[in-house]
Amino acid sequence: MERTIALFSCLYLFLSTSLGAQDKSEYNEYWPQWRGPLATGVAPHANPPIEWGENQNIRWKVRIPGKGNASPIVWGNKVFILTAIEIEKAVTKDEKKDDGDELFFGIPFDEVVDRVRDAGNRADGSGDPVGDPVKFTVLAINRADGKVIWQSIVREDVPHGYPSRDDSTLASNSAITDGTHIFAHFGSNGLYCLDMEGKLKWEKDLGNMRTRNNFGEGSSPVLHGNTIVINWDHEGQSFIVALDKKNGQELWRVDRDERTSWSTPIVVEQNNIGQVITSATNYVRSYDISSGETIWKMDGLTANVIPSPVFENGLLYVMSGFRGNALKAIRLEGSKDDITGSDAIAWSYDGKDTPYTPSPLLYQGNLYFLKRNDGILSCFNAKTGQNYYGPERLPSISGVYASPVGADGRIYIAGRNGAVLVLKHGTEFGILAENSLDDGFQASPAIVDNEIYLKGYQNLYCIATVD
Repeated sequence: MERTIALFSCLYLFLSTSLGAQDKSEYNEYWPQWRGPLATGVAPHANPPIEWGENQNIRWKVRIPGKGNASPIVWGNKVFILTAIEIEKAVTKDEKKDDGDELFFGIPFDEVVDRVRDAGNRADGSGDPVGDPVKFTVLAINRADGKVIWQSIVREDVPHGYPSRDDSTLASNSAITDGTHIFAHFGSNGLYCLDMEGKLKWEKDLGNMRTRNNFGEGSSPVLHGNTIVINWDHEGQSFIVALDKKNGQELWRVDRDERTSWSTPIVVEQNNIGQVITSATNYVRSYDISSGETIWKMDGLTANVIPSPVFENGLLYVMSGFRGNALKAIRLEGSKDDITGSDAIAWSYDGKDTPYTPSPLLYQGNLYFLKRNDGILSCFNAKTGQNYYGPERLPSISGVYASPVGADGRIYIAGRNGAVLVLKHGTEFGILAENSLDDGFQASPAIVDNEIYLKGYQNLYCIATVD
């Protein structure tokens, strides 16, 4: 009976935050978008390892050229990675330093990695193209052995400005798939639709974004049925736009009174209406996905909103933690017009423990979130706002940009120093394992089947039980 209830619960959650797949059950099996199939950080059917290291439970490890903080997505037998590869000059085989060097686009592999990692702050603040050309690249990697199945260079150009922060990249927006096509979003450097063999079907240029202090870009697209939605909050005229996934044509566009935000929207079904939910500084808003009409709004969060909203059992959760703290739980049923201060706010939390960069994890009634960009975790009852535990300092981890993920009664939190903690899911704090790898992690993990995929600064790891 418990197993049956759990299965129906997972089905309900998925239908509540749908990607509009032809076969919706497939989406639960894979990791098709930023924050996973339910947009909550949870892999409902996965069972990855608890312990690993460089010499333990590594099915494969492959170096990824270029620089990118985009999280991997997974469909079928492929892992899809976005990366931006800076090219300073062409290098021929005769110029190789070592006959054993592997070439990537004519450049020794190690040299490509070193060039991109050392690029640093190259932007002049004007938003004009500066520096060397970049190959904006989509990689499809075989889940079985880590070999590149195909690589598609969707654009080769001097990019629109380099981020001023070394921890930001030109490939920080995660891709999304409907199982038939991949939609690779490089922000100011274009949105590209590819088929599953890597062939370009269409592309869309939405203009040049000017982010606050030139911090870089990061909001990912969302997909619902045949509609792709992209939020474009920046220091110019902000807007939200809906595109037809079949050809990239605009369906609607609405201007927004917002400064830069990096939060990825979610789409929630409520009363048979798809609501696009956006978190930002001035307002939290809900848009009708069919028309762009505002359904409801409420006062916004803090500056520099980055964490994505999450939704479960009729309640929406929005939060941020830069120059202030905010966490709101919102009832969607009956919400209309301006809901600021109304009964639609189920509960709120104004403590100094909400995240700056990482998004929350919403897992079977528990809301997990980190403090700022630190390894300090809190766990709340998502329905009532009761604090189960925290803020609890996590050992081993130094700095957290990646968002926590959950599977099989466990929570996985990856740090910038290469540490990954595995915690037990529940109302009491408990550490199951402390793992460490020879890399660092800003991209969020993806979990599928018995595997966890970790995209580091240099490498993509497939963590799986190895006999």
